[in-house]
Amino acid sequence: MDLTVLYRGPLASCDYDCPYCPFAKRRDSREQLRADRAALERFTAWAAEQRDDRLSVLFTPWGEGLVRSWYRKALTELSHLPHIRRVAIQTNLSSRTDWVADADPAKLALWCTYHPGQTPHNRFISKCRDLIRREIRFSVGIVGFPAHLAEAHRLRADLPPHIYLWVNAPEGHELSDAEADAWTELDPLFPYSRLPHRSAGLPCRTGESVISVDGEGTVRRCHFVRAELGNLYDGSYRRALRPRACPLAVCDCHIGYVHLETLPLYDVFAGGVLERIPAPIPPAHSPVPPAPDLLRVQSGSRSGRFAST
Repeated sequence: MDLTVLYRGPLASCDYDCPYCPFAKRRDSREQLRADRAALERFTAWAAEQRDDRLSVLFTPWGEGLVRSWYRKALTELSHLPHIRRVAIQTNLSSRTDWVADADPAKLALWCTYHPGQTPHNRFISKCRDLIRREIRFSVGIVGFPAHLAEAHRLRADLPPHIYLWVNAPEGHELSDAEADAWTELDPLFPYSRLPHRSAGLPCRTGESVISVDGEGTVRRCHFVRAELGNLYDGSYRRALRPRACPLAVCDCHIGYVHLETLPLYDVFAGGVLERIPAPIPPAHSPVPPAPDLLRVQSGSRSGRFAST
């Protein structure tokens, strides 16, 4: 079967202190880091053994994974396995990038978030250019606070046109129509992020061909639905895989709503769902595909969004 796995272990430490992030500058203890490494190595070993399935793996750590050698090793090793279709990670791109030389560029992809004020612009762009030189697939994004708009335009100007620049709606800040229009000029797909999507009772690929896994191997349909489907390592989750409707009222995070069957995003991101790369790249000012059934909510009432995802 074709299975997409979203893995999130116990790692929660980050080297940035973004004011909108609950994990800013959090420090994991040595014991916590050892536990995270052991959990990741167990997951990597499981993925390597699943040769009867075709796997796509996205690492979505709460903290920053690529500053830890075991995440770089896992991405590199998985990228060389024939049954792995894609392996990707969400990252702030603060770590060195030369490690990607050991990975298979046809399988590896990065979902990179630029955080103004946390790293110099030129340093971030330099790393993007190194990834381009090494032919690594990646997208770049920014959180759409009004104060970030000038930095986002600078980022767009310094990135090649073929690199997709996505924009996430900021949590706890309701944008005006004018502000939203300004972000849509940079990211024609921004309307999908601006407001939550109604999802209750609607068909979703999570729980059928997409699963979420934590460091203990507990399998859930996605990061935002807490009901358990079984365990990855004893195989009990497989009996629970089937088409199912979303039990939540709304879905407001890209790694969740991209899998809703009522949205056209599998077509929009064909070949790049994990790393958030549209195909083809939508040109600036192009017509925006309709984002149906959006729900306007009051500021601060979003459920479960992490600002960099």
